[in-house]
Amino acid sequence: MCGRFVAATPPSVLAETFLVDEVKLPEETESNFNVAPTNDVIAVAVSKDGQRQLGSFHWGLVPSWAKDVKIGNRMINLRADTVREKPSFRRTLAKRRCIIPVDGFYEWKDMGKGRKKQPFFIRAKDEKPLALAGLWEVWKDPEDRDAEWFKSCTIITTDPNKLLQPIHNRMPVVLPPDAWDRWLDPANEDVDELERLLVPAPEDLLELYPVTTEVNSVKNNGPQLVIPLEGHEADAG
Repeated sequence: MCGRFVAATPPSVLAETFLVDEVKLPEETESNFNVAPTNDVIAVAVSKDGQRQLGSFHWGLVPSWAKDVKIGNRMINLRADTVREKPSFRRTLAKRRCIIPVDGFYEWKDMGKGRKKQPFFIRAKDEKPLALAGLWEVWKDPEDRDAEWFKSCTIITTDPNKLLQPIHNRMPVVLPPDAWDRWLDPANEDVDELERLLVPAPEDLLELYPVTTEVNSVKNNGPQLVIPLEGHEADAG
């Protein structure tokens, strides 16, 4: 699962990193060190006219067939095997893929009976943004003819690599740079090839360390959330 993450890299840097044609975000986009489900998140996707855009999406996928947006609360993540097995999600995989850039993500480790779960922060060793594999959709309220289109996204998860196994039984799919163009290209409808990208990140890509339990509350935000607990260093793969 991926239920919280950090989005602190400026949009201008993300635009350069992901070779974006157009930035569709407010000029003042603040860093967020505690992005939570149902927040609006920054994602990279290709528009109908072929422009690679950096824009805002609701985190929690609302499929076109949904009756209301509440379904998105249960679809912040989609398991890779669910994407493979369900025809509706395979069609979305073929048509509407995006990248959710993050500076790292949080997972909580079960510390045993009677003890609180310990949050860990996971990031790239080089501290560059990670490209999480996502799907996006557009939805319109069928009861309101004048409603605007609602854009939403989800993060695809897979089995954990060896670094994450002691922390959690799922991890987000992290796309390597040489896969970004293939993933974002709307003309690429080779679902079998795309599914082969839905695998755990390489062992040597990430590092993790425990952080303050302040991150447990979405009311808390700021760079202090990603400071390692005193006496702890990053554990690398």
